[in-house]
Amino acid sequence: MEYARMRDVAEALGTYAEGLEGTWRVEIGASGPVLSMRCPSKRREGMVRRIREQVDAQLLSTHPGHICANGPGIEHPAVGRMRRPDAVVIPEATLDEEGLAVDATQVLAAVEIVSPTDPSNDNEKLADYPAMGIPHYVIVDPRTGTIQVHSDPCKGRYSRKEPYIFGDSVAFGPWKVETSAFRRYGREG
Repeated sequence: MEYARMRDVAEALGTYAEGLEGTWRVEIGASGPVLSMRCPSKRREGMVRRIREQVDAQLLSTHPGHICANGPGIEHPAVGRMRRPDAVVIPEATLDEEGLAVDATQVLAAVEIVSPTDPSNDNEKLADYPAMGIPHYVIVDPRTGTIQVHSDPCKGRYSRKEPYIFGDSVAFGPWKVETSAFRRYGREG
């Protein structure tokens, strides 16, 4: 199916989801448009907030005019993908443009917090994000307390992978995120 048609289907699914209970999101992956229920946990949202705040503070000196945002979809029509990361580093001005998604060529980094209910989705993005040309992809997995930083996209995959654990200072691109406050799912303290 051509991307324009997949985009039309995704928009129809998004309109349909507005009438459903719960939080839903529509993405376009390798198999086409997908409507999935999002199960945000407090811990997941806390990690997204901590990452955003830390990266935002550093963007003032590394990339003025950029922000670390949660929510906007990103798309690359030539690759046929539209994803909605938990956080993205983008030029702030893109949020004032028309349309539903940010052009993936403007994205400096994508961050995903692995869902307790659908962990495979974030690994599928391990193929999508380098194909879209996104320089850095961070996967935070609260199920295991691990973090993977992928970088240097080349021929549809990332050529570098750096592993970390909760508590580490995680470097990606020119930024660092302190993860000592991150907590695993189902664990106290």
